[in-house]
Amino acid sequence: MDNKPSTNTTEYRISEITAEPAVSKSNEPELDWVTILKHLGLFIVTVITVSLAGAGFVGFSPSMFPVALPTLSDFYRGLLFAGLLLGFLGIHEFGHYFAALYHKVKVTLPYFIPVPLGIGTVGAVIRIKQKINDTFKMFDVGATGPLAGFVVSLVILLYGFSTLPEASYIQNFAGHESVKAYVAQHGTYPENPTEETNGNLLIVGNTLLYSFLASFFQNVPPMWEMYHYPFLFAGWLGLFFTALNLMPIGQLDGGHILYSLIGYRKHRTVARLFFGGLLTLAGMEAVPFIHLSLSGYDNLYGVLSWILWSGVLYTLLRKAFHNDHNWIFPVMGLSLGFTAYHLYLGSGDMNTAGSLIWVVWSFFIAYLVGIEHPPALHERKLNSTRKFLGWLSMAIFVLCISLNPLYLI
Repeated sequence: MDNKPSTNTTEYRISEITAEPAVSKSNEPELDWVTILKHLGLFIVTVITVSLAGAGFVGFSPSMFPVALPTLSDFYRGLLFAGLLLGFLGIHEFGHYFAALYHKVKVTLPYFIPVPLGIGTVGAVIRIKQKINDTFKMFDVGATGPLAGFVVSLVILLYGFSTLPEASYIQNFAGHESVKAYVAQHGTYPENPTEETNGNLLIVGNTLLYSFLASFFQNVPPMWEMYHYPFLFAGWLGLFFTALNLMPIGQLDGGHILYSLIGYRKHRTVARLFFGGLLTLAGMEAVPFIHLSLSGYDNLYGVLSWILWSGVLYTLLRKAFHNDHNWIFPVMGLSLGFTAYHLYLGSGDMNTAGSLIWVVWSFFIAYLVGIEHPPALHERKLNSTRKFLGWLSMAIFVLCISLNPLYLI
């Protein structure tokens, strides 16, 4: 290895978002009623925020919290959505939790994190209070969460597909007048939006697995109506969050898994190349966004937008690659080249801005998660079962990731 791992006690946080090191407190109290009530309180608040936010997606008369409160019937629909999504999050985190207990690793109960925006939560975390220096333990703790969560999300999604109502179900929702008229006339959903959207129509990005499963069922709503269906939307979110965690980078779950499969040196190379691909997706969102934001200040080809994004890209790469210019400039050139090809010669459009989710995620990875996995003290080759589950996890990532997960048209 290039360097020796530290023997200092550290803390790892494994979550729906990331796993990041922090300083451990050696004298933290054992689990007690105060601690349990704290975790339970966070969970209850998260149930409320996800129910309120979810009612805006799956409610019949949607009103987005905190702008307005939903009706009681819509809140109950939001509560169903919350139960499904938080069920996935809980199973994911308790997968990590029980694996840690099995290996006698100090760990906390899951913390659910409520927010009054978006879907009402940014996920859940557990805190692992010591460094895991054995790849068997690292793999088990890292893999059990996403694999357990994947199974739950898949069951939710399959149940949603198998219990889909007729297309006329859309008549229950406020608005959607042109879609309602089309369904009333044809009995099916239109293939494309039937009215002028003006940047107000939310599109949920398709994935390989979702598209494959949908092909076996009738009355599947289009991706721009899917989020009204609590089982479909919660299942899709569960699979997408699983894919985010399985990115083979840093100390995300996928980073733990791939490190255990291929070792420190190979993982370092893969992680850097993968981050370059992530930045390319970010550029496809960021350049049009900057171009549209600058309005009259930029020219037709977006030269100023490219200059600004190049500066941001260099900053991210410098942070992620620890100022290693042997990596920074080649990855930067390739990323800009692929982004330009997409926007000018491919299917992209300089006048359509995305959600910026990959821009935010790129900053999050570079500044909070890190690109490279720290070396483990004991690197043991995984047995055949763990290898199978590890590569299965990587396949799940490919099947469940969406390159453009949420965007407006």
